[in-house]
Amino acid sequence: MRRIEGDLIQLALDGAFDVIVHGCNCFHAMNAGFAKPIAQGFPEALEADKANPYGDAGKLGTISTAEIRRGKAHFTIVNAYTQHHWRGDGRKVSYDAVDTCFRAIAAAFPEVRIGYPMIGAGLAGGDWLVIAPLIETALNGLDHSLVVLPSTAA
Repeated sequence: MRRIEGDLIQLALDGAFDVIVHGCNCFHAMNAGFAKPIAQGFPEALEADKANPYGDAGKLGTISTAEIRRGKAHFTIVNAYTQHHWRGDGRKVSYDAVDTCFRAIAAAFPEVRIGYPMIGAGLAGGDWLVIAPLIETALNGLDHSLVVLPSTAA
């Protein structure tokens, strides 16, 4: 897994990625974490999310997509349904859903540059040491990168 420091959204707008992926819940709530700037900057992604049933746990492990065009930039946002809800403490991310989503992404986008944040390891409460190998295995042989914000440590 290649690791890049930067702003995933800006990198996509600059042409570094053809597909960017973020984790979603099944309730059309994109009000926190990485989903918030996605929903605010790219209403097409929120519309794609809302085209699916509200609250349906059957969406876990599936994806929806939105084609984005901004100036010269053209890329796809993948809404990966990796958690049922966002409420409460503890782990909300489903490791099985992460695995299934990334296998679907590999099948749908086998020859493009894919970028993603630490899906499921932030507000969703997952363990990146569990999630990273799932993504690495699902995207094995593809051009994919983990994008993290630059360290502010001096």
